[in-house]
Amino acid sequence: MPRLMSDAAAETARGSQTLARGLAALQAVAAAPEGLTVQQVADRVGVHRTISYRLLNTLTGFRLIAKGDDGRYRSAAALAVLGASFDNNVRQLSLPTLRALADELGTTVSLLVAEGDQQVAVAVIVPTQVGYQLAFHEGSRHPLSLGAAGIALLAAMPARPGERDIVPQTRERGWVVTHGEIEPGTFGLAVPVRRRPPAPPTCINLISHREDVVLRGRDAVLAAASRLSEILS
Repeated sequence: MPRLMSDAAAETARGSQTLARGLAALQAVAAAPEGLTVQQVADRVGVHRTISYRLLNTLTGFRLIAKGDDGRYRSAAALAVLGASFDNNVRQLSLPTLRALADELGTTVSLLVAEGDQQVAVAVIVPTQVGYQLAFHEGSRHPLSLGAAGIALLAAMPARPGERDIVPQTRERGWVVTHGEIEPGTFGLAVPVRRRPPAPPTCINLISHREDVVLRGRDAVLAAASRLSEILS
């Protein structure tokens, strides 16, 4: 299992190593619904078991994580409160619309925002009545320059010198379809969600191995993006 603290992160955090380790421990626990032991956290963060124990005790004291009867640490209620503060609770406000869209189209839909030069998935919804679907993790990051979502997010921003031709095209028509730009063989459809500054550029993304599913879902995604624009404004 790779360490959560990359070399770059460790270099940046030299002046605040304890904080960086604590955040890495929190990320590790939050990413493991089944919970983690003290030793598992130590392995992921790359610290001695004693340091791991101290970090987990501190996080428990702030109620960001909790220790279960099985000795494993899991996310706790204060983490939900902290997460809800992101972008005025954009994830929770968007979930009903995204869930309805995923179930209507029978494919995975997601909400992404721009953060620097990256696109970040803040919600990923898999349809409830379908046995097999593509999916990816919430919190996943990719360059803004790739994929339907990245293009849609760039289209929600002012024009930039040297941008791909497909970006102003998306800005004009309000949607974009790509194939294989992030995941080979996968079609993506993305529609910008119009929001007032200073809200980050936002879009709805639909992914499928089937082009017909993506094209058939265009009008529904456009309608969902319009609803979310009203909800999030």
